[in-house]
Amino acid sequence: MFDIIGDIHGHADELEQLLLVMGYGLKSGSYQHPERKTLFVGDYIDRGPKIRETLQMVRSMVEKGNAIALMGNHEYNALCFHYPEMEGGHIRKHLIKNIIQHIETLKQFQNLQSEYEDYLDWFKTLPLYFENANFRAVHACWDAQAIDLLRKTLVKGCLNDKLIYASAVKESALYKAIEIALKGKELKIPEGLSFKDKDGTERSRFRIKWWENPLEMNYRSISAEAISSLPEKSIEEAALSTKNYYSAQDKPVFFGHYWLKGKPMLQKSNVCCLDYSVAKAGKLVAYRFQGESILREENFVYA
Repeated sequence: MFDIIGDIHGHADELEQLLLVMGYGLKSGSYQHPERKTLFVGDYIDRGPKIRETLQMVRSMVEKGNAIALMGNHEYNALCFHYPEMEGGHIRKHLIKNIIQHIETLKQFQNLQSEYEDYLDWFKTLPLYFENANFRAVHACWDAQAIDLLRKTLVKGCLNDKLIYASAVKESALYKAIEIALKGKELKIPEGLSFKDKDGTERSRFRIKWWENPLEMNYRSISAEAISSLPEKSIEEAALSTKNYYSAQDKPVFFGHYWLKGKPMLQKSNVCCLDYSVAKAGKLVAYRFQGESILREENFVYA
């Protein structure tokens, strides 16, 4: 009996509205439901107008036992942006594009450094994945090989200081597993093409629908977002780092991250993305899970 909620990005008002619509009430400073529990799939910070309020709401629900909160790529990025490298600088470089991504969070914690650092410590208590007998949840991509490595490597599914530094070693197994789980799978655009993402950053790689068989798709249809410059040509096996995809026989999986638009709908009968771009005038979306093995679109709720 879980209500699974997508990326919030500092939109505390929409989160409060969504919880109230679903029958949650405020008790002892935390929202709770008499029969149900919330699972958040990550990305609480950056972009939105009420980041501190969002963190306060989510954290209080977790600490009172009313919710589970997973780590998103924005929380992971914030940790890497904060952690210094031995030779100077930080694990996540303070480049203009990275500063812009975090600027709203930094502004809203201005003159509140100790409070911000306390939340950074809290981020390290957020697991990178969740699984029980009935369903799975992750921020961006459930890949069996990546999750298996995280299960063996992380401490109760979470990062610590040592693992954060280890995860920053590019092309290491841990780096790749976290990239997949928190940022999804990507494919290089053929023939030297590129496109600009939602933030105006030039990209030569694009996010793919990891729940589809790539050998049955083309470059345009496998893209998780509509990119008109992608060709409608088959994907060569040599271009794929892995041919894994999420099987129809696997248990239901929930995730966020992909900035979808329009009316919430299932990707497959066992695959559900809950990020509908609340930070870009979209919707904050939840799925009310009842234990079903075949998901139902009437279980979406949004604000």
